[in-house]
Amino acid sequence: MPITLPLSFLAPLVLLAVAALALARPGRRPGALPRLSETAALAALAMAGLGLLQVIATGPVTRGAGALVLGADAVSATLALLVAFIGWVVMRYARNYLDGEAREGTFHGLMLATLAPVLLLVQAGSLPLMILAFATIGVLLRQLLLFYPDRPEARRAATKFSLVWHAGDVALALAAVLLWAAWGATDIATVTTMAREGALPAAAHGAVAALVLAAALKTAAFPLHGWLTEVMEAPTPVSALLHAGIVNAGGVLLIRMADAVQASPGAMAALVMLGGLTALFGAVVMLAQSGVKTALAWSTVAQMGFMLLQCGLGLWALALLHIVAHSLYKAHAFLSSGGAVKAVASIRRPGPVAVPNLSAVARAFALALLLYGVVATGFIALVGAKSPQALALGAMLIFGVAYLIAQGLADAAPADLTRRTAKASFAAAIAYFVFQQVANAAWGPMLPDAPVAGPLEWALIVLAVLSFGTVAVAQALFPLWAHHPATTGLRVHVANGLYLNALLDRLIGGFKTTKTN
Repeated sequence: MPITLPLSFLAPLVLLAVAALALARPGRRPGALPRLSETAALAALAMAGLGLLQVIATGPVTRGAGALVLGADAVSATLALLVAFIGWVVMRYARNYLDGEAREGTFHGLMLATLAPVLLLVQAGSLPLMILAFATIGVLLRQLLLFYPDRPEARRAATKFSLVWHAGDVALALAAVLLWAAWGATDIATVTTMAREGALPAAAHGAVAALVLAAALKTAAFPLHGWLTEVMEAPTPVSALLHAGIVNAGGVLLIRMADAVQASPGAMAALVMLGGLTALFGAVVMLAQSGVKTALAWSTVAQMGFMLLQCGLGLWALALLHIVAHSLYKAHAFLSSGGAVKAVASIRRPGPVAVPNLSAVARAFALALLLYGVVATGFIALVGAKSPQALALGAMLIFGVAYLIAQGLADAAPADLTRRTAKASFAAAIAYFVFQQVANAAWGPMLPDAPVAGPLEWALIVLAVLSFGTVAVAQALFPLWAHHPATTGLRVHVANGLYLNALLDRLIGGFKTTKTN
């Protein structure tokens, strides 16, 4: 029997109902409302899980008409379950974290009210509904970022977030207008069908360009990344929700519109270049940070860039897998950051920091790449040909593994370094191809295959691999010359993100932002 209405469609209503109750009691310790808020988030999680089971049992379903369409398929149901799970974890954490705050009830109400449009966004079947969800998220999240309105840093971060986020809304609205001009439709199903039928008309090319711009703004891509690194003035649950969930919205937009985006080679090339640059820039700056949460924020910048790179390579299922994995990891990282600092401090050994030698670094990279080549060859023999995009992405990941191993085992004996490097690299290569197969099996039928690599694609692939390899080697060798006088100033400049964020600060007037009550 076909689905009458997926339960996941009703989950936002549950959240909004309890949010209204919480906002009606905005003060300190509002009775049972914190526990009720967690219960509402848990109920939304259960409904999202049952919605996924409904889709698995009976297939995709669409409800609504015109501009307001909801869709449930393997992709949207997975994303709804992910959002609901992150939301429940964050609300459970917030129940204790905000206990006794003067505006405790307001916080719970705003968090639930923000989760509701995020759930709506990932299940939206049309661009107008996406625009509505995006705009609502922006308005509500700004209020959460201003939870401590007396902090100038919080006001500045909220202002920068609003400028960039709503600029993305404008770009998305432009995309919807151009798609209507091209095909007379803005629902995702029709746009997907039209994009698969042939070359895009000029208006559709413009729409895809606007979609890419909107996604870049939503994911804090270079050079408008600064707002994402300054949102830690809000309570920790807000940072966790933003970095683990909401910042992925740009990637969700690209994945939902994958067929239209992939039909534009220029858009794909732009995603590869912008995503690769953002990933490399964020990774380098992250390593120069001294604060745990700041480092996590720059890590998010790098991860979002890598996700855009995956989309540009046409590895849509892997991009979705990346969103799932990053969300789970980053929620845990933010919510456990305080305990992590204490744990590291308790085990930190006195004395000088071990410095890897050149031969150890070289062996780590050589072994990692050799074992990756062996595993890649084995998988190709077992399951058939792999796209060059997927193989290149694996090589980039292995560069990162080799760098981490070379740093982490800097004080190990050479034989121990060799053995442990081999094991870790082999395990990482195996895991990459296994997860790739799982992602393709789960979501591949709903998403386009990676495009056949032509001259432009090959040029971008080679450029990306060489860039990631060069940066990984440079990072691994940095301790060898980190104490040279010439590097002291460089480290300060890198830690400040080369001051690119100062341009946006000047645009909004720095700390002279209007106080919001």
